[in-house]
Amino acid sequence: MAHSATSRPYPLGVTLVEGVANVAIYSETASAIELCVFRDGTEMRTALSERTGHVFHGHVPDLGVGSRYALRVQGEWAPERGLRHNSYKLLLDPHATAIEGEYTWGQAVFGHDMNEPEKMDETDAAGSTPLCVVTDTTFDWEGEEAPRTPLSSMVIYETHVKGFTQTHPEIPEDIRGTYAGLAHPSAIKHLTDLGVTAVELIPIQQFVQDSHLEEKGLRNYWGYNTIGFFAPHGAYSSTGDGGGQVVEFKNMVKALHAAGLEVILDVVYNHTAEGNHLGPTLSFKGIDNAAYYRLVEGDEGSYFDTTGTGNSVNVGHPAALGLIMDSLRYWVTEMHVDGFRFDLATTLTRQDGAAEIHSAFLTLIAQDPVLAPVKMIAEPWDTAGYQVGGFPAGWSEWNGKFRDDVRDYWNGTDSVLGTLAQRILGSPDVYEASRRSPLSSVNFVTAHDGFTLHDLTSYNSKHNAANGEDNNDGESDNKSSNNGAEGPTDDEAVNERRDRQRRNLLASLLLSAGVPMLLGGDELGRTQGGNNNAYAQDNNISWYDWESTDQKLLDFTTRLIALRASNPALRPEWFRQAPESGEKDTVEITRSDAARFSDGDWDNPDARSVVFVLAYTGADTFALLLNAAENGVEFTIPTAPGTVWELACSSDPEQHVAPPVTTLIVRDCSFTLLRSRAT
Repeated sequence: MAHSATSRPYPLGVTLVEGVANVAIYSETASAIELCVFRDGTEMRTALSERTGHVFHGHVPDLGVGSRYALRVQGEWAPERGLRHNSYKLLLDPHATAIEGEYTWGQAVFGHDMNEPEKMDETDAAGSTPLCVVTDTTFDWEGEEAPRTPLSSMVIYETHVKGFTQTHPEIPEDIRGTYAGLAHPSAIKHLTDLGVTAVELIPIQQFVQDSHLEEKGLRNYWGYNTIGFFAPHGAYSSTGDGGGQVVEFKNMVKALHAAGLEVILDVVYNHTAEGNHLGPTLSFKGIDNAAYYRLVEGDEGSYFDTTGTGNSVNVGHPAALGLIMDSLRYWVTEMHVDGFRFDLATTLTRQDGAAEIHSAFLTLIAQDPVLAPVKMIAEPWDTAGYQVGGFPAGWSEWNGKFRDDVRDYWNGTDSVLGTLAQRILGSPDVYEASRRSPLSSVNFVTAHDGFTLHDLTSYNSKHNAANGEDNNDGESDNKSSNNGAEGPTDDEAVNERRDRQRRNLLASLLLSAGVPMLLGGDELGRTQGGNNNAYAQDNNISWYDWESTDQKLLDFTTRLIALRASNPALRPEWFRQAPESGEKDTVEITRSDAARFSDGDWDNPDARSVVFVLAYTGADTFALLLNAAENGVEFTIPTAPGTVWELACSSDPEQHVAPPVTTLIVRDCSFTLLRSRAT
């Protein structure tokens, strides 16, 4: 079938139709846009000669799969009014599905003169920038089926594509640290044996290496510096970044789905790698600066910044919102991912400055049929505000209160028993008023940003000297549960205490209502040597050390996850009432002496122990005994509703239960989980 002689303004980006490529680029402020094809060292420019509304479009001949291209955008240079067009600069297509190469940092990639920021620079950027690659959209998805794991059954594993397999001895060296490495049977076996149901991959959308890190011999490891919202990061591809990264990513998703594992992407739509008015001109800034970024009203030469990176995406503008929505739909329909975790999601709700639950961003997602079955997880804060509990029904949220209160409890902080109980029950104090369930809470005690579990219990302070910032970066207070020596030690008593605290924290995570998220490597005893901000450590500090696996900790974590998976009382879907309510999910909370709590008990600064009896109609019942005191506590055990109480799990390897048990001493800083079988 012959193609139409007239190009089309939609979809944006490059679309291959029979015999020709349709190209469409949005800009309200450009005067002309050229698509530049690079082949055999030459640059061929084609003007997008048609315009519909604010979209420049045209047909580009000889632009097919594998072609390398970029944009040149003509228009006014008036940075004081937010106009930063500079046709000497090569710009990435915002809708590019693959990006090849890295930036050579220098004047060529800056639209302004680096010595006179108000002056336009005329250095040509050709040869100093990555190029977009036209990719093949065909892929054999036959037999692939998304797991669609219910939230109540989820256990999320936050991990890094490269770090997870970079040193794995059973994975071939040529695919370590890549999408193919994560898809290898040995990698998948670890995940399925552990029992997690989803991998949450910290950013894999194409990101930029920071010049200031490269100058110090460091690399951006975490990847929160996105420039390509449709492109899988090329450096994570074993086939190179010439377009094969797209197929390799799809093969990874297909393999993980075949094992019953969902894929959640940590996405960074709140800012880009172009920084503030002194940052480089890589894409959006040179195409339509004011459409894509929030500028300071009355001072349009400056950027409104609630991300701490220099800029914030302008979610009050249809072009920026459209880009985000197109990107989300692309990753769902074309790449088959199962969900998203939104970095600094609160920024995405600030269309006019204040965070809004009825913002355009949240409204668009709520009504989009493609995104309806997809898991949405917010990091509910940014540099300007904390919004835990402020996202709509249907969203889950990283619950920072869970992390802080659980750490405080096991660290012996006074008067936290009441808040600890709220966290164990799924944070009803946060979610119940808006009729949201515990499944709104993504619980975690550690994440990529901060100490690993091993280091949280081994160090009293951060050790970030390797980051080159004189140990001034990262959180200064880790709220650690380490009451012994700083760092590695041969003291058996200290090491035993640390082991117990790791098991306490893991149990608090995996036996609480909500959706647990495990930091990848915590189950192995992974250490970063006390570095709690390893964003720039693309090396052994961050990579998993598979040869040093703590097998006892791995076995303990696996057992806890299996207990949760096989017992509905340990993963309730809704807030549970007292047993007399007749609900199938019930909880009863008592003091260690079996008496009910009074208000004064919750406020008692010396209160350190509590019992949760967790029941589900027709299933096994559990009694969770927590003791954060520095001494052993005798617990009065409630009557077993089914068979006699038996020991299910404990952080104390010496804990024994001789049925029938009516009282039980739980040693200092320990938990014990008892089970009464239904039959």
